[in-house]
Amino acid sequence: MSNTAIRVDNLSKQYRIGELHEDLFQERFINWLKHGFRRNGAKPVETIFALKDVSFEVREGEILGIIGRNGAGKSTLLSVLSKITYPTSGNVKVNGRLGALLAVGTGFHGDLTGRENIFLNGSILGMKKTEINAKLEEIVSFAGVEKFLDTPVKHYSTGMYLRLGFAVAAHLEPDILLVDEVLAVGDAAFQKKCLNVMNELGGGGRTVLFVSHNMAAIESLCSRALWIENGQLHMDGRPKDVIEAYLATNTDTARLAADFTRIQARRGHGGVKFTKAEFLGSDGEPLKFISSGDALILRLHYEALQQIVSPEFDISIYSTLGILITRFSTAVDYEISLICPGAGWIDLQIDCLNFLPGRYYLSLTLKTQGPILHDDLEHCLEFEVESSDFYGSGKGISRYYGIVFLPRKWRLTTLPHQNKFPLELRYQ
Repeated sequence: MSNTAIRVDNLSKQYRIGELHEDLFQERFINWLKHGFRRNGAKPVETIFALKDVSFEVREGEILGIIGRNGAGKSTLLSVLSKITYPTSGNVKVNGRLGALLAVGTGFHGDLTGRENIFLNGSILGMKKTEINAKLEEIVSFAGVEKFLDTPVKHYSTGMYLRLGFAVAAHLEPDILLVDEVLAVGDAAFQKKCLNVMNELGGGGRTVLFVSHNMAAIESLCSRALWIENGQLHMDGRPKDVIEAYLATNTDTARLAADFTRIQARRGHGGVKFTKAEFLGSDGEPLKFISSGDALILRLHYEALQQIVSPEFDISIYSTLGILITRFSTAVDYEISLICPGAGWIDLQIDCLNFLPGRYYLSLTLKTQGPILHDDLEHCLEFEVESSDFYGSGKGISRYYGIVFLPRKWRLTTLPHQNKFPLELRYQ
């Protein structure tokens, strides 16, 4: 089809485990010298499929997100599409000029200056010198390397390499842009610039394939997403649906519920004990994962051996460094007259979990006035909070912004301009 930018049919890439890739004659010769005279015969060859029978199409102007665990085959897929490596079997058809940023400094020659590398990359893409000159100022400004433009890039820092690499890949007018997770190396401001450029490319009819672990960026930027698992295409669909399915399997669901009945390391008289804790959605169903900004219910199950008058439930949440993030207590906002003997539970409803992505620990205490401690469990439940596109901006919510985020709204007020001089000046 004329509007198809990329077509992949039954693509497979197989590697031999423990063997070097013999791309050059000297590599083959050295490998033969090292292993050609083995007395015990040839070692059995072990192989692994980095990709296996992958098929999909990408339309012109589409921004396609690719997600999956480390080692799933995402980077191998982009390497095959950009012809850095070749498939073992299957077919790949790419319609148009392709630019790629797959690793820091991809396509750069260390002994050449930044300026020379820009022209080299442009020439590889088939651009004329006049075309590259027209883009040079824009590339240099985006990368912020004006002072070092005529310095060999081997002296660049990782950040400078990355900024110039993306600027070259995005601004030399490729029809198709491949971007790997290397964007995670940049700071928040640089990531914002990159996301804006990719969004503009898609809006201008260019095709973008974006590999990232930033689910918020994938959801906001991409019109479609692929989930690669163990070298195979596991799911293809709307970014929101694909991300939810991926996170549901990627998160250890056992961390969102815990059985306390067998825990011995606990303090208290034991008149009433916690038996279980679980995170539920606002619909009361068990959660498979938690994202920043989610509405949820934390349900604490207990077993009372006797009647407890005026009990106080305390819930403390700590960071991985042991810093107390917040503490909830019924002594502050929910008075309980008594608990009768038997089993029961208490629900803590949170309308917006304003935690930033990361790992947290739950501690529980149940006491009565005195104070009399009935049950105390320290760090009894570990849980993860995933990133989300809470504000719908595509920037996501990350640890860069601190420990918690506060749901908010901004309002800008612009005052009328006050002229200190007359609107019209007349000179004699």
